[in-house]
Amino acid sequence: MANSKLIIGNWKMNGSLGSAELANAIALAVKTLDPVNVEVVICPPFTLLSLVGQILNESDVHFGAQDCHTAVSGAHTGDVSALMVAELGAKYVLVGHSERRANHNEQSELIAQKAQAAISEGLKPVICVGETEGERLSGEAIKTVLSQIDNSLPIGCNEEQIVIAYEPVWAIGTGRVASNDDIKEMHEAIRNHLGPKFPRADKIKLLYGGSVNASNAEQILAVSNVDGALVGGASLKAQDFMKIVEAAISIVG
Repeated sequence: MANSKLIIGNWKMNGSLGSAELANAIALAVKTLDPVNVEVVICPPFTLLSLVGQILNESDVHFGAQDCHTAVSGAHTGDVSALMVAELGAKYVLVGHSERRANHNEQSELIAQKAQAAISEGLKPVICVGETEGERLSGEAIKTVLSQIDNSLPIGCNEEQIVIAYEPVWAIGTGRVASNDDIKEMHEAIRNHLGPKFPRADKIKLLYGGSVNASNAEQILAVSNVDGALVGGASLKAQDFMKIVEAAISIVG
C-alpha cells in the first residue's frame, strides 16, 4: 500500500465563476496545514479549468479534468483533448467515471484509450471502476470490477502513471457507503489482481469513492489498501472537504 494519501475533489457539473472562491479557500487551508504525505487535487468542470488552474498556480493543490478525448485534436465537437488539459497545467484527469459509463455508454475499451491519451500528454489518469447494486447483490461485484480494470488499463502503463478509483455505483451521491469490510475486501482484491501485472503494484494508489464525507472519511481512509478518496458532493464546501483532507493527514502522520 502506498505510504501517502491522495484526496481528489470531483465537482462534477457544479460551479460558476464564483467557485473561484472555493478553490482559493481550499488552497489557503491546505497551505496552513502544510501536508507532507497528502496530495490534494480539485477537478472542476471544463469551464472553470483555466481559472482554477490560475488560482492554484504555485499552491500546494493540484488540479485535473473530469474527462478527455482519445484524440489529440480533430473534428470532435464538444470534446476536449488531453493535450488541451495538460497545456493548462493540470496533473490529473478522471476517466471512466460511472456517470460517464452509464450516461454516455462509455465502455472499458474506450476508457483505456482515454487513459493512454492522458499518459501520452503527461497527465495521470484516475481510472474509475465500480459495480451496480444488482451486480453486488448477485455476488458479481469483485468479478465486475476486476474485469473493468483489465479492460480499462492502457497497454504498457506502469505503476507511476495511473491511479485507480473504486466507486460502487450504488453509493455515489446516495448517502449510502459500502461497509468497511466491503471496502477492504474489494481493495484487497484489486491490489492482489494488480500484483502479477505490475512489479510494484503496491505503488499504485487505490482510491475509494461513494458518499465520502467529513464524518466517515477517517474510518474509510484507515482501511487497508485505501490510499485516498475520490470525493463528490463534500468537495463543494471547503470546510467539509478540508475535514476529509485533515482525516488523511491524521492517518499518515
